[in-house]
Amino acid sequence: MINAKEDYIKYRISKSIEIFEDAVLLAQNERWNSCVNRLYYSSYYLASALLYKNNINSKTHNGTKTQLFLNFVRSGKINVTFGKLYSHLFDWRQETDYADFVEFDRETIEPLVHEVRKLNDALTRLIIK
Repeated sequence: MINAKEDYIKYRISKSIEIFEDAVLLAQNERWNSCVNRLYYSSYYLASALLYKNNINSKTHNGTKTQLFLNFVRSGKINVTFGKLYSHLFDWRQETDYADFVEFDRETIEPLVHEVRKLNDALTRLIIK
C-alpha cells in the first residue's frame, strides 16, 4: 500500500471520466435531470481527489464544496467562474435528487456539459501538477 494515495487519486480521476461519459450519453438521450446528477459527480470526484492530494479533509459534499472554495478558488488556483459552476452543480444535483417538479431542459444543460468539461480539465490539471 505504498502508493495507496496515488492509487486513490487515479481511481477518482478514472471514475470522473467514466461518469462524465455517462453524462454525455444522458444528454444525447435528453435525460436532463440525470445528466445534471452525473455532471456534478464527475466534478465531485475530481474535487475530492484534489483535496485528498493536498491533505485537506472533507467528510461531506458540502464540506468538499467549502474546502474547494477556501483552498483553491479564493487563492486563484481555480477560476471564480469554475467555483460558481461547481456550486451550481451542487445545488442542481440536490434539486434533482430531492425536490419535486424540477425539470431541466436542453437549453440549460447542453451548454453546461461543455462548461463542466472545462471545469474538470482545470481540476485534473491541478491534481496532476
